[in-house]
Amino acid sequence: MIRKLTFLKNWQDTQNPFRNFAVEEYLMNHVEKGEVILFLWQNRHTVVIGRNQNGWHECNVKKLEEDGGILARRLSGGGAVYHDTGNMNFSFLAQKGDYDVAKQLSVIVEGVRPFGIQAEKSGRNDIKNEGRKFSGNAFYRHGSLCYHHGTLLIAEDMKNMVKYLNVDGSKMNYKGVKSVPSKVVNLSDLNPSVTVESLTASLKESFGKVYGLPVHEIHSRDIPEEALTDRIRFFSSWEWRFGGAHEFDVPLEGRWDWGFLKFSFSVDHGLIEDVSVDSDGLEADFIAAIPGVLKGKRYEGKELARAVLSMETGSMEEKEVQKDAASLLETAG
Repeated sequence: MIRKLTFLKNWQDTQNPFRNFAVEEYLMNHVEKGEVILFLWQNRHTVVIGRNQNGWHECNVKKLEEDGGILARRLSGGGAVYHDTGNMNFSFLAQKGDYDVAKQLSVIVEGVRPFGIQAEKSGRNDIKNEGRKFSGNAFYRHGSLCYHHGTLLIAEDMKNMVKYLNVDGSKMNYKGVKSVPSKVVNLSDLNPSVTVESLTASLKESFGKVYGLPVHEIHSRDIPEEALTDRIRFFSSWEWRFGGAHEFDVPLEGRWDWGFLKFSFSVDHGLIEDVSVDSDGLEADFIAAIPGVLKGKRYEGKELARAVLSMETGSMEEKEVQKDAASLLETAG
């Protein structure tokens, strides 16, 4: 039986995805029997991928990072999503016996009703208005501890969603889980009075109404910072964000006055397992030696470029090939 409702809004304190995921996990690990927690949070300029996805496939990582964005990986499954401050995220956290996805989704449906927005649950993962999705959901369980989290599109920049998420699938032969595009809509387009602040207040009210209990609000300062440090480090690590990628094959090619280079990489868990090179360049020995310095490296442009630039060269022609190969490899990822 649910005896306690706890509410935390964290979007005013941080928009860092790594800290938000650490807070979410902390809340899950500390939720009491008979308690349900509703956590509202935001990420700034972030692409979030599911646990079993490949970040390089799901988004243009290089462009995202050049524009000051962040690629993050969550613990739950599902597809890739773009987050900015026009999007708000929610998490429901509970122990197994208190975890009720249908009831939790009802909080969202009832939360948008005061704005005149009729919402319906679609399958297991989405909440829509007249067939257009404004909320995608994902789920995670660790032993008897559970959470259900999702997005709420309020005034998200749809151009950025397309800019960073729509990667040409022909560039990779991919063996993991691909995202499936869906028609989406911002809640503010349905009613301009929907803002982060107004929807927060409405969701807090619907949370209490659906469960028939008073809502106890806590603050992020109630969570000890030292309890988050290691998990922030984990969620922000390259190994977690990229090292979990399934095996995939990707070509990379360029052409110059001296000839062309085409690299074919076999990458698993973010590391290059094998690489071959095809070229009509005359510096055959130098070109043939390049794969040897790339094997075992992270599939990360700057690291690959550094590896090639560390190779010894014996002529001006080899130096030219080295420079151009490094420039091409720097675009990897």
